[in-house]
Amino acid sequence: MFDRATIIDQGFAEKLLSGRLPGARSGALTLQNVAQHLWVDMFDTQIMSRHLDLWARRSKGKTFYSIGSSGHEGTAALAVASRNDDMAFLHYRDAAFLIQRKKQAGGLTPLYDMALSFAASADDPISGGRHKVLGCAHNFVPPQTSTIASHLPKAVGAAHSIGMAQRLKNTEAELRGDGIIICSFGDASANHSTAQGAFNAASWAAYQNLPMPIIFLCEDNGIGISVKTPGGWIEANFSQRPAIHYIQCDGVDMADALRGAEAAVEYARTRRRPVFLHMRTVRLMGHAGADVEASYADLASIEAAEAQDPLLHSARLLIEQCSFSAAEIVARYEAMRARVDRVAAEALCKKRLESAAQVMASIEPPASAKSSPPPADEQARSVLFAKDARNLAKPVTLAKAMNFALADLMLRYPNSAVFGEDVARKGGVYGVTQGLQAKFGAARVFDTLLDEQTILGLAIGMAHNGFLPIAEIQFLAYLHNAEDQIRGEAATLAFFSNQQYRNPMIVRIAGLPYQKGFGGHFHNDNSLAVLTDIPGIILACPSNAADAPAMLRECARLAHEDGRVIIFVEPIALYHMADLHEAGDGGWTADYIPPEKAQPIPFGEAAIHGDGTDLCIITYGNGYYLSRQAEAVLARQYGMNVRIVDLRWLHPLNADAIVKAAEPCGRILLVDEARRSGSLSEKLMTIFAEAGRGSDVSRITADDCFIPLGPAAELLLPSKASIVGAALAATGKTA
Repeated sequence: MFDRATIIDQGFAEKLLSGRLPGARSGALTLQNVAQHLWVDMFDTQIMSRHLDLWARRSKGKTFYSIGSSGHEGTAALAVASRNDDMAFLHYRDAAFLIQRKKQAGGLTPLYDMALSFAASADDPISGGRHKVLGCAHNFVPPQTSTIASHLPKAVGAAHSIGMAQRLKNTEAELRGDGIIICSFGDASANHSTAQGAFNAASWAAYQNLPMPIIFLCEDNGIGISVKTPGGWIEANFSQRPAIHYIQCDGVDMADALRGAEAAVEYARTRRRPVFLHMRTVRLMGHAGADVEASYADLASIEAAEAQDPLLHSARLLIEQCSFSAAEIVARYEAMRARVDRVAAEALCKKRLESAAQVMASIEPPASAKSSPPPADEQARSVLFAKDARNLAKPVTLAKAMNFALADLMLRYPNSAVFGEDVARKGGVYGVTQGLQAKFGAARVFDTLLDEQTILGLAIGMAHNGFLPIAEIQFLAYLHNAEDQIRGEAATLAFFSNQQYRNPMIVRIAGLPYQKGFGGHFHNDNSLAVLTDIPGIILACPSNAADAPAMLRECARLAHEDGRVIIFVEPIALYHMADLHEAGDGGWTADYIPPEKAQPIPFGEAAIHGDGTDLCIITYGNGYYLSRQAEAVLARQYGMNVRIVDLRWLHPLNADAIVKAAEPCGRILLVDEARRSGSLSEKLMTIFAEAGRGSDVSRITADDCFIPLGPAAELLLPSKASIVGAALAATGKTA
């Protein structure tokens, strides 16, 4: 009873030869308008996918991922109906789609490739043995590991980028102007907030007549692991969505599946509007290899699903419409089994990843052959900044320096775009993007709807189509609503595609504490741990107007040339800070240096202020500003000779450079505005401990608490006075 895979496998031939085939489910549809060889080819795809599932079930311990595609073989129809250059973000049950697309491309080996993936072989052409993912760099199928539809926001972003590329004549675009985007998911995942946000974003755009050529393929098998989807829920939920066209088809019947797929493709391609393709499927063999379906479903419902096996329906169609005999179909089925077994045996002999270095090789990319365009010429810059001449002639704050730097970047990189909440006409909450829309137009500087998952998904999807997206998250705390778009989607893409796909993007985030007058934990968030824990991304944090432009240019270079994912955290409290020690001193402003004259700040290079040897203060962001203030007190009142290291690049940390910077100093003080637990200072203490200097290090941090509103916030955070006190304690001096 429990070995349903064997029952389904043996039952195919038994039912076929005994004539016990299911009746038609889709009315009077026939194959008369389609060449017979195509139906035979699609049937071969279906049985190839099925035998791969059966092999994986039989090969436990040799294969490592057993969520199969059985019951969902009808997705091959959408591969037939669409073009091979229509980018597809696939559900993990879509092996038939990928096999069919690879077959249509020619010159590829879909069966062998899939077997290598199941076997976690280092020769797997998409992930290099890192995961069993459905993807193909030659066929516009970026690999997905999403199980909760977290790939839908970037699919919406990719769809938006097609029309955007046409309007802007983006020469780096990789998708054709009449292309469409396909993304698929299960009926249970359709309920996830990430998916709902994507549907809403697509509807929101189409409602405003913005091009949104996307097909949402919902593969409705009626169950999510063990939880049933209420009958009729998907149709009731999606058939009346504003600006989304609803089409239903039967994925069990390949004739009706092709009908629905062709209708969806035609609508999305010609109307440039979103389609919800509701494909009814069945789930066979449970959720995954370890799942015992009988523990939550009765035998009658299991057998009822098995009686609607898509392969049985396809066999009936081949008998009725293509003059095949039952014996011929069974022979074809068994021949495919032998072929899969033969290819699978070969795949199992291939090497796997054998060292940590091999596994990690795809996290950080090698230097790219791609180069950035040169800085804009002086004439173009003079036109761009014609109205800013007065501000350019005097020292500016961090916010203004960022504004000028963004304008220079957009002038230099025509494929760049700035977007987020309130960034366009308003210029952002703090004015950092003020005037950019007037300079570059509404197509390159635009407001999004208020959904961080959509903003990040838009950036990821645009990056798939040759753009350099510069997205803004309004406050660091808002990132937590959507951080899986960074961790689970953007950061993993290069890793699971073996660097064949990359995510060039910059995410600007206003963050960190010390903001006065508009505080509280949503606007004064000091939690960086969620970012410093993600492999492969770069976390930058400028503290002043002198550094920010050069750091932003380096981030743009890393994104454009190497496809890096950059998080650029900007200290809110320092945006408009002008003075350092006393009112009117202008000590925290700096002249804006244009790109062609500026000194670059390479990735990983810290700033070192002073050459003292009594104490080395290592810090970042607001901590650097406060440490500079404390330094003056320490020198004036206590004769202490201090050097201060502004890390600037917070992840990954340049451990060797940090240790070297502190080498001449007897004592080391870490000033960290993040919370004590899980903070950057913990990593820094580990670095110094491993370098043999653990006993020389002390730290001052924020308390393990959310930031309250008003002056009470100062009770939890490092201050000039507390840094002075910690410095005296570290060096054994008394106040």
